[in-house]
Amino acid sequence: MTDADTPVISAEVTDAIAVGAPVVALESTLFSELGLPAPANAEALERCIAAVRDGGAVPAVTAVLDGRARVGVDPAEHERICGPATKTAERDLPVAVATGVAYGATTVSAAVSLAAAANVAVFATGGIGGVHRGVDISGDVSADLPAIAQHPVVTVCAGAKAFLDLGRTLEYLETIGVPVLGWRHDDFPSFYVRSSGHRVPHRVEHAAEVARIHRMRARNAAGTLLTVPIPVADELDPTRMHAAVDSAVNDAAAQGIIGAAVTPFVLARIAEATDGGSIPANLALAENNARVAADVAVAIAALSGAGAEVPG
Repeated sequence: MTDADTPVISAEVTDAIAVGAPVVALESTLFSELGLPAPANAEALERCIAAVRDGGAVPAVTAVLDGRARVGVDPAEHERICGPATKTAERDLPVAVATGVAYGATTVSAAVSLAAAANVAVFATGGIGGVHRGVDISGDVSADLPAIAQHPVVTVCAGAKAFLDLGRTLEYLETIGVPVLGWRHDDFPSFYVRSSGHRVPHRVEHAAEVARIHRMRARNAAGTLLTVPIPVADELDPTRMHAAVDSAVNDAAAQGIIGAAVTPFVLARIAEATDGGSIPANLALAENNARVAADVAVAIAALSGAGAEVPG
């Protein structure tokens, strides 16, 4: 691997890793124009970074900037992180680097990959991708799932995106050997809603439990999924939410919208159906996930004997 292929790790993140201090990786798709609409995307970036720092960890936003994979960006680059971008999954990283993409916004799979390359043990996002409805015909399974399985990182999320086939997503995670943990909750979350109606295999109450699970998984270079339900006060009405999702998915199918185009279409329809309520809910769950991720990162650092003190 040449220097140009190696992720650039910011000075702050490098210093933290050197002393075993807690670090939380963040994806950049959520914060770009591909994620939440402005100015909510910038607010999400600010709130997630603040939640990680308040929890005693160092935030490490992942991205590709000017053809270099990055783990950790400086505050002066935040405006750019919130701008137009090329969506970049793990499979796209070599292409983005080799072709000098100006701004590649990392998805879950790319962010997990970069976190592992930088020896960052915890990654926080909003919701992961999963098995799409109608998979029997489309074969559409998100690259997020094998990435979570194959990299020794704890992925913290509010479950999978609500318009997916959540039952099959859980089955797929079981098939590829990913432990799915419920953070003080027995059900698999459905992003804007606390319960999808499916149970998680394992419930955890404390970050120290997650840290111990991660340590055993990391020995085999394998990852863990920690699902965190949206806070009670921010949950959208489940009946209205499920109806909005079903309607949006059906309309997407009727219009022949497939692949990567499904997500923005469905999210726009959900925002419309909830009178914009999905955006504050998205902000709340992303911030909450970042907060829990910081707790887990601190626990992993403590378990490793490095303590939880952040340099600087």
